[in-house]
Order: sequence, then C-alpha cells, then structure tokens
Amino acid sequence: MEIDKKSIIRAREVMQKAIVTIDGMATAKEAAAKMKKKKTFCLLVNKRHPDDAWGIVVVQDLVKGVIISGRSPEDVHVYEIMTKPIITVPADMDIRYVARLIYRAGIRRAPVEKDGDIVGIVSLSSLVLDNDLF
Repeated sequence: MEIDKKSIIRAREVMQKAIVTIDGMATAKEAAAKMKKKKTFCLLVNKRHPDDAWGIVVVQDLVKGVIISGRSPEDVHVYEIMTKPIITVPADMDIRYVARLIYRAGIRRAPVEKDGDIVGIVSLSSLVLDNDLF
C-alpha cells in the first residue's frame, strides 16, 4: 500500500511554537513560577555554551526533585532536576514516527529541531488533538 504524501502530517504541523526557556542555575521556585505564568508544563533549559546540550525540566521533575524529596524549592536548582541531553525530533518527521519515538522513550513531549535550532515542542496530546486524524 502506497502512502499519499499529502496525507503525511509532519511534526512542524502539530508542534507548539511557543518555546519557554530557563537558565539551569534558576531555582525550582523560579521554574514553577515561569510555568504558571506561561501556562506550560515544560521549560527548555538553555545551553551553557554552543557545544553544550539542551535540557528540559517538566512538572514531574519538580514533583520528584522538590515535593517527594522534601527539599525547599528555593534550594533546588533546575540543573539538578532537569533531563539532559534531551530527545529531539526533526521538524519534517512523520508524526507516526514521532509518536513511536516519544512513546517508546517513555516521555510525554519532545522538542522539535530544524537546522540545529529548537523550533517548537510536540507532545503526545498535540499528536492526537492538533490534527485531523481523529
């Protein structure tokens, strides 16, 4: 069976374009405040230098690194609880493969990369809700 190229939905078509970033030296309290203000569940952690890898901090990291561990949000830095390096997906990747990658990696979202830059974030929910498959 041949796939109609017009029916292929790409990561760039369902990604959230608004990327919210934070410095790794910021506190968990600052990260939570930024998430609340920007109404997002994840923050992309800035690279420290051009050869560094991107990081990501999600709500689950705050729960595990602060609440469960019994630490103060003012004493926990983002770099202590973030995931780094991150799994990214190419902007042109078919969402069927994006879904497989995200699901198999046990994550909920992945930054979308184009020409070495992060251009958005795609989540499992955006794969279902932000296209015409369902």
